[in-house]
This record gives sequence, C-alpha cells and structure tokens, in this order.
Amino acid sequence: MVNLERFRKVNEDFSRVADFVTVYIAEAHPTDGWAIEGNVEIANHKNLEERFAAAQRMIEMEPVDCPVLVDLLTDEANKAYGGMPERLYIVQDGVIVYKGNQGPFGYKLREVEEWLKKYKGE
Repeated sequence: MVNLERFRKVNEDFSRVADFVTVYIAEAHPTDGWAIEGNVEIANHKNLEERFAAAQRMIEMEPVDCPVLVDLLTDEANKAYGGMPERLYIVQDGVIVYKGNQGPFGYKLREVEEWLKKYKGE
C-alpha cells in the first residue's frame, strides 16, 4: 500500500498512453500468517468474499484510479505472474514488454515511467 500513492501519480501522468489495472492477490502479511506489526490487519482469505472485502478495504484506504481485479482463491494470477507480494508488468498487444522484479525491493515505478516515456516519445 506504500506504493499506491506513487502508482496513482504514474497512472494519472500516463493515462492517455496506457490502461492501468491493479490485481489484488493473496494477503502478503496476514494476521494469521507472516504478520508485520503495525500492518493492516487482514487474515488469510478463506473464501472469495473475504478477498473481495479485503480488496474493497484497500480501495477505501488508498483509492486507485484504475480497475481493481481480484485473483481467485486458487491464486491463478499470482502463480502466472509471480506477483507476491507485488510486481509491475507492461503488456502490449498481449505480449509482456516489461517485467519488473518482485517487490518490495524490485517494485520500481521509475522503470515503468521511463518505459512509458519512451513509448510516448518524450
């Protein structure tokens, strides 16, 4: 959630060049798992309703100006894209043209910005 404010800014700056989407996956630090003190208190999702509720809570806490999709409980999107705990991708015409490293340390919005600037012709 720390990166959402900056993500919103990138989304705003490049909304005419790209469509943005956020995919909410399994909770990275659930209270009944690898919890971090001071983190938002969300338990592992036991059903899809709980995952939707957690995604809604994220949106209420840190609104984003793009669609928020929710991964299945079988974690299909997370498995396909290695998103845990967070990751950035750029997909153009069905082809992955940028694949960021896994977060939190590999989550580099600056790289996405640079790619989009080049694409935009800046």
